[in-house]
Amino acid sequence: MLRGFIHYGFHFLIPILVAYLFYKKDFKRAVIILIGAIIIDVDHLLASPIFDPNRCSIGFHPLHSYMAIGCYVALLFFRETRIFGVALLLHMTADTLDCLMK
Repeated sequence: MLRGFIHYGFHFLIPILVAYLFYKKDFKRAVIILIGAIIIDVDHLLASPIFDPNRCSIGFHPLHSYMAIGCYVALLFFRETRIFGVALLLHMTADTLDCLMK
């Protein structure tokens, strides 16, 4: 139960906090982008089974690969894409924490 709270709290509560702290001027847009990064979990549809609570997403799913994470880091270097990089890296952090709690 604690693991689920931490995982989903990181997917939904932390993005709201980040938007509030760093994107006050454009809070609503920032929240939508930061929480919207959960769409990256579409790559779970390629796995069999689609959901395995004991599987670590990092390094397993294509959009959770180390190469993809490197691309998300690269997004941070450009002002226009920075919020997307932050959103995707927050998602990767949530999934990494989940892996560490297994």
